[in-house]
Amino acid sequence: MTAIETYDDRVVRLFLFASAVWGIIGMLVGMYLAAELAWPFWNLDVPFLAFSKLRPDHTFGVIFAFGGSALIGTCFYVVQRTGHTRLALPRLAEFTFWGWQLICVLAMVTMPLGMTQSKEYAEPEWFVDILIAVVWVSFGAVFFATLARRRIRHIYVANWYYSAFIIAVGLLHIINNIAIPVSMTKSYPIYSGAVDAMVQWWYGHNAVAFFLTAGFLGMMYYFVPRQAQQPLWSYRFSIVNFWALISTYMWAGSHHLMYTALPDWVQSVGMAFSLVLLMPSLGSAANGLFTFNGSWHRLKEDPAAKFMVLALVFYAAATFEGSLMAVKTVNSLSHYTDWTIAHVHSGSLGWVAMITIGSLYAMAPRALGRPAMYSRKGMELHFWLHLTGTLFYVIAMWTAGVIEGTMWRATNPDGALTHSFLDSLIAIKPLYMVRWFGGVLIWLGMWVMAWNLWYTAADARKPIISPIPVPIPDPEPRQTPAPLPVQG
Repeated sequence: MTAIETYDDRVVRLFLFASAVWGIIGMLVGMYLAAELAWPFWNLDVPFLAFSKLRPDHTFGVIFAFGGSALIGTCFYVVQRTGHTRLALPRLAEFTFWGWQLICVLAMVTMPLGMTQSKEYAEPEWFVDILIAVVWVSFGAVFFATLARRRIRHIYVANWYYSAFIIAVGLLHIINNIAIPVSMTKSYPIYSGAVDAMVQWWYGHNAVAFFLTAGFLGMMYYFVPRQAQQPLWSYRFSIVNFWALISTYMWAGSHHLMYTALPDWVQSVGMAFSLVLLMPSLGSAANGLFTFNGSWHRLKEDPAAKFMVLALVFYAAATFEGSLMAVKTVNSLSHYTDWTIAHVHSGSLGWVAMITIGSLYAMAPRALGRPAMYSRKGMELHFWLHLTGTLFYVIAMWTAGVIEGTMWRATNPDGALTHSFLDSLIAIKPLYMVRWFGGVLIWLGMWVMAWNLWYTAADARKPIISPIPVPIPDPEPRQTPAPLPVQG
């Protein structure tokens, strides 16, 4: 169908550029922290520059500021195109943007100053948590109102994943952050002891499940068929994977608490559900990769497609590794080592960042009303910088983790430990330097993306500020599952 559809992309463009800015900031903090671990003098004896104070800034900046801005922006972009309708509640959508940026600034400023709950992925204090809840409800209201006014009866699968992501993250955030404020900057959770740990990792792992997986699978299911320029390999398979994923992921969080005070049977439940998760996780990765069957030549001419294919490879590898590490015998070696850091960054840099970058490159020209990105060579350079940096990082931390695990469990004939903890730190220090170098490459890649986006928008300054009619040059991913045969 050849048509001109007027979409409201003003907020989409704002989130697009915010994502690029936060990507640079979040990766910069991570690179600085890696330098502190390799060369501790870099904390400069400044309290708020200590690793323990800055580390939450890195995780929040990359996950929620960079990733969150990209997720909300692509969500608003995709729901309009798959529903053939304009964005509902535009003022509320703009409130969502500015509210989310305020949240990110507040969190990034207050956490290094010690205003923190000290909960993984949930560090901000109560006043920030309330603002997050308000903005998240606003985000959901805009998305579901737009979905309700769609002009196509069928709800495309990407919107299923975005819906689960919005509902589940809101639920997780509220339950995990129920706290009693004792001052303007301090609160205490209502949970205690092992219960607090169990609720926290029910939240923490499902933040990975629904924020870092379901949301980005929504991205994947829309942008991968577009870049492959053909329908999704199996629509029915995507629906099966959806229900399997959201019904299983909720129960796997306790695998983060192996060999702790948590009851052993709860740890075993987490391990069992982690193994079951292999099926929907690998199924989604396979569905995305098979979509490129017959279109592999696109990888030569489209750097965005390269990012997406490598993202799917990393997604398959990281989810397989995660299930493996949930097995108690494997976890006894990997627990508390840098192997866990390698796994996390294999997923975050390999899967999350690469599918995000590929999707932003695919979305930006259309959202900005341009025929293509300003520099294809810039996209290629970014791809190789990011991939090389990720491999340096992940391989270094895998190696460090195995060295740590084997040194810590080595014993003499009399039962005494063979190595001191300091010995293990000295052994892995060169690998920390390699990790830092990988982080530098990734950070430089984010600068290349920001430069490319800036010049892509050079002839479209006005469209950044006000909505424009956006042509639909090629068909959207097919909206009805019936005509799509299951291949293989």
